Amino acid sequence: MSEPLHGTLQERFAPLRREFERRLASGDELGASLAVVIDGQPVVDLWGGFADAARTRPWQSDTITNVWSTTKTVTALAALMLVDRGELDLDAPVARYWPEFSANGKSDIPVRSILGHTSGVSGWEAPITVEGLYDQEKAAALLAAQAPWWPPGTASGYHLIDYGHLVGELVRRITGRSLGAFVRTEIAGPLGADFHIGLADSELPRVSDIIPPPPAKIDLSRLPRDHPAWRTLTNPPLNASSALTAGWRRAELGGANGHGNARSVARIQSIVSNRGEVDGVRLLSEATIERILEQQSDGPDLVLLVPLRFGIGFALPRPETAPSVPPGRVAFWGGWGGSLVINDLDRRMTFAYVMNRMSPGIIGSARSDAYIDALYESLRA
Repeated sequence: MSEPLHGTLQERFAPLRREFERRLASGDELGASLAVVIDGQPVVDLWGGFADAARTRPWQSDTITNVWSTTKTVTALAALMLVDRGELDLDAPVARYWPEFSANGKSDIPVRSILGHTSGVSGWEAPITVEGLYDQEKAAALLAAQAPWWPPGTASGYHLIDYGHLVGELVRRITGRSLGAFVRTEIAGPLGADFHIGLADSELPRVSDIIPPPPAKIDLSRLPRDHPAWRTLTNPPLNASSALTAGWRRAELGGANGHGNARSVARIQSIVSNRGEVDGVRLLSEATIERILEQQSDGPDLVLLVPLRFGIGFALPRPETAPSVPPGRVAFWGGWGGSLVINDLDRRMTFAYVMNRMSPGIIGSARSDAYIDALYESLRA
C-alpha cells in the first residue's frame, strides 16, 4: 500500500506527477519529493511515500533527509557568493587565503581547481575515520599538509568528501564563520529554505532515514593502491549507514551531509537559474553565474572513472555519463543514491529530486532519469 501523493503543481506538469505516482505505487520509490521552479516561482512541489523503511511514518511536507553530494551545489554557492563580493578570486592561489595549503607543492593551485575538482587533492593521504571528518579544522589541516595526487589542472578527480572541507576552510578563513553557519545566515535564512549543513538537535525528529543502496559498481580491485580512485574511495571507507547517526547529522560536511528536501534545494538553486535573484533576495550577479559555465575539465574522471565535464562548482552536460540531463546552458549535480538538481539557465528553471531509498551510483538513477524525461515532456507539450 502506498502513501498518497501530496503537494501542488501546474497542470501542464501532469506527466511528472503521473511518473511519481507510478513509482510510489509500485514500491520502486519509498519516500521522496520533487520540485520545479521557473522564473523563481514554484510550479511543482510534490512529496509522498514514507519516511521510514517500515512504512509507519508518512513523508510530510517538512520531511528532510540526507542529500549526499547534492550538498556540494549549496557549498559551491557559498564560495560563489564570496567571489561575487570580491572576497575570493577564482584565479588566486588557495594559499592566499589559507597559507598552510601551500605545503608540498600546492602553492600555485588556484581556487578554481578546488571548485572544479582538478586540484589533485581529492581525499586524505593520512588515515582518517568517518568520525575524524567531523573535526573540520583538523581534517582540513591534514589536506593542507599533503601533496597533490596528480598534476593540478590536468584532469578532474572528484573531491568526494573533502570538497566541503576545502571550500569550507576557505569560507572560514575569509568570513570567520563555519560553512554551516554561512549557509544558514547568508543563504537558507534569507531565502526561507529548509536546508542545513549541520543539523540542530531540534531538527532531528524530522529526518527520514536513508535506505542504503546495493554495493557500488566501481571496481577498484585492478587499481594500484596509489591511484586517486583507490585513495579517495577507501579513506575513510564510507558506509551509507553512517548517515543514520546523530554524529553525522550534527557535523558540517559540505561535501556530503546537507539535509533538506526537493523544495529547499530547488529554492536555493533557483538563484542560479533565475539570474541571481529570487523574491527580491539577490545572492549572485549574472556575471558570476556565467562563471559557473567556465569549463574546467572534460574527460575521464580519475576518481569516479567515468567521463565528466566540470565547470565552477557544478557539472556541465555530457551525454555519455548523464544522458537525461539536457544539453545547453545547464549546471547540475547529484548525490549518492540518486538525489539530483538541474539548473537550466536558458529556461530559467531548476529541478530538484530528493529521496530516502538510495539507488546504486552517484550521478542520478533510473528514477531521476524518468522524472527528468517526464519534466521535459511536460515542457514540450
